[in-house]
Amino acid sequence: MKYWIGVASADHVAAAVAGGFVQLGHGKAAPVRRLAPRDVLALYSPRAEMRAGTALQSFTAIGSVCDREPYRFQQTASLAPIRRDVAYFDAQAARIEPLLDKLSFIRSRRNWGMAFRRGLVEVSERDMEVIAEAMSAMVKYVERFAGPGSRAR
Repeated sequence: MKYWIGVASADHVAAAVAGGFVQLGHGKAAPVRRLAPRDVLALYSPRAEMRAGTALQSFTAIGSVCDREPYRFQQTASLAPIRRDVAYFDAQAARIEPLLDKLSFIRSRRNWGMAFRRGLVEVSERDMEVIAEAMSAMVKYVERFAGPGSRAR
């Protein structure tokens, strides 16, 4: 099992949660093909809308990747992104700023946003525990996905 953070605007995250899927990198195949069943994925939203809206800088969804393989979805006549199904947990948005000193993948408090530039970042189990707890998703996360001997118990 791996732990990931994907980057998407909050309006795109809301659509993904409602539809039970994730698409990353404007629908590119490579990011979603890196995900495997049972991997845990948190979504980070820098803004409310893509290239617009208010700055959120928050984790806005968290869930587990489902068994179904990535698939093409005909969203419009000219857009067919690659998606992967995700079972999202009940959670609330959590701002990143209070978590910066607790997340090991943040190398510099001054330039912390650089960690998200690739759109999909693998993180440690401990980092995901910090995020899940901040999102009030810890109980469900621990019950379904923490393995034997996990620090989350």
